[in-house]
Amino acid sequence: MDIDDEEPPMLVDVGENKVEIPSEEPKPIKVPITIVTGYLGAGKTTLMNYILNEQHGKKIAVILNEFGDSIDIEKSLTVNKGGEKVEEWLEVGNGCICCSVKDSGVNAIESLMEKKGAFDYILLETTGLADPGNIAPLFWVDEGLGSTIYLDGIVTLIDAKNILKSLDEPVKETIQHEEHDGHHGPALTTAHLQISHADVIVINKSDLVGEEELNAVKERVQAINGLATLHVTSQGQVPRLEGFLLDLHAYDDVGALDVADKGHSHLDPTIATITISVPVLEAQQLPRLDEWLRSILWDSMLPSPGTGDEVFEIHRLKARLPLLNGDVKIVQGVRDVFEIVDAPSVSELTSETASTKQGKVVLIGRHLVDLPFRASLIKIIGSI
Repeated sequence: MDIDDEEPPMLVDVGENKVEIPSEEPKPIKVPITIVTGYLGAGKTTLMNYILNEQHGKKIAVILNEFGDSIDIEKSLTVNKGGEKVEEWLEVGNGCICCSVKDSGVNAIESLMEKKGAFDYILLETTGLADPGNIAPLFWVDEGLGSTIYLDGIVTLIDAKNILKSLDEPVKETIQHEEHDGHHGPALTTAHLQISHADVIVINKSDLVGEEELNAVKERVQAINGLATLHVTSQGQVPRLEGFLLDLHAYDDVGALDVADKGHSHLDPTIATITISVPVLEAQQLPRLDEWLRSILWDSMLPSPGTGDEVFEIHRLKARLPLLNGDVKIVQGVRDVFEIVDAPSVSELTSETASTKQGKVVLIGRHLVDLPFRASLIKIIGSI
């Protein structure tokens, strides 16, 4: 064996200012996923066709449920007849990709990432009768996807011409469930659920209604969901993707929680948005807050002074809670899934300013109006 092979390599002087740093393994890029929902006829197909055909310079994966209503797109796909959960892919010319899946959950996204590589964005279009409250938690809390995918938000498209009728005169297929325990009330429709869970609501086909009817639609939608960002479009034309479908960051923060109190909660007797003011908390009160959240979200029970006979359900919850030590906590909840985390940025909030700024909890759900939520919360967090 040649002795030279055993000698260490010669050191090369690269200068005083150049320091060789071991290369670190790059962090995985997180891809945002947006859930797009809406009734048949709301304009989802037009929107998806725009994304798949326009030269917008973004690499977007559009996932369609196999039993969805986007016929114009799905007719070009070959659907597997073998009964297995097999994805069929359609390459389109602008760098995007479209697939039809029978399983619209975690497995479909994992398969997408493994087979086709990284995308800038993923859009999951649900069927017209899908309840987004059942889908969103899959992508929000699934640890297996946490390193590569995050839930960017829920977008609901509604038809300005027909949405009020869908809410007031629902057909049998859209009624979600019968009332229980002898408690009867207005029908809960798929339209209610799609609006109540949304982070962004696009009122489409505004060109088919007059100004008065459009204002009535806006007021009704805001009565159901006072937190969602509202956009009005006509003829299925979306001026831009950012803020409508992409880069929503709905779960990064809760925002200012400015719910306009316009006195419209009576407009929809089924679902409403309510706001609870909360005093600045001590850090040791957080476990009691967690206890209260578990009671109302997991058990649909209102702790004292509730009677135990209340019948309600919460679809969406957001909260911003300043603490006396200067920290700020935010709470996000979808149905029975919730998390309490530090606010993204509290550098400008000192302990002194925190002590003068109240917290706020916003609830969106069914049969919430006139129940003593605030009194219940104050009693629980006050009993340390």
